Amino acid sequence: MQDLFRRYGRGLTAAIVLLTAFWILILLILPNLTMFESSFRPYLPVTEVGGPKDTYSFNNYGRILGNEVPVSIFGITFELPVRIKVFLLTILYSALVTLITFLLAYPLSYYMAKIVSPRSLPTLFLLLFVPLWVSEILRSFAWYIILAFKGPLNVFLMQLGIIDTEIRWIAGFSPVIIGLVYTYVLFMMFPLYNAMQSLDSNQIEAAEDLGSPWWRTHWRVILPHAKPGIASGAVMVFMLSAGSLLVPSLLGSTTSGWFTQTIQGVMLEEQDWNTGAAFAFLLLLVCTLFVSLMMRVFGVRLSDIAK
Repeated sequence: MQDLFRRYGRGLTAAIVLLTAFWILILLILPNLTMFESSFRPYLPVTEVGGPKDTYSFNNYGRILGNEVPVSIFGITFELPVRIKVFLLTILYSALVTLITFLLAYPLSYYMAKIVSPRSLPTLFLLLFVPLWVSEILRSFAWYIILAFKGPLNVFLMQLGIIDTEIRWIAGFSPVIIGLVYTYVLFMMFPLYNAMQSLDSNQIEAAEDLGSPWWRTHWRVILPHAKPGIASGAVMVFMLSAGSLLVPSLLGSTTSGWFTQTIQGVMLEEQDWNTGAAFAFLLLLVCTLFVSLMMRVFGVRLSDIAK
């Protein structure tokens, strides 16, 4: 705080602190507290709100159970509530999207941070930023057209003789994963680039001079230094993927339900905003726990991510 006072003065520092506090309180804390409080109350007509039926309970959370469906894992079949199944699949595939974005973003980040010439760097950044200028819905529609049954991808593969008949790409979770990876890969790349850029290139050269192969240099030198960037990118990609609604709605099929679609259905179709709030809070809670676990696995703290 003293550094802020010296750099910006008391007036500007007070304005920055007040605006930040307003942002956190009004746009983060209060909405989540309201959602949390509503999740324990039943959805009632306006005339009954505050009446004897308006009591706190865990009934809204219990609605995630019921309507069991058979699930097979490694040849073992058991019954699982359909909403629990959708919830677990959302978490699982969001983690998979996070892993894929890391595998794609890591070599690109290293190339831009340590190999490409400084003169070419602005051009590469421009090429990466151009897709962000197009809205997410248009990018998702573009992938829908590409992956369509009579779309360009099938035509291209048939022209090359790779396939004989059209493949129904928009089935299962594959198109959702493709759309999410394409949409959020830059949110993994930029934290990785910032972390790698701060690494002294002399350390890489020293490892190579000592006979270290390229894979060991990455494993022992670059990856440990990039851990805060990896954790920051993983947090953003995982949270954005688990909370995505547009991409699963446009690229998903009847067999690839996303939990945000369940929340939307409960709120808008069933008009039960309280149960929807309970489901949304469950998603937020589990995502927060998952992120905390990943931070512990990577051995980073929030202060490291904030850098």
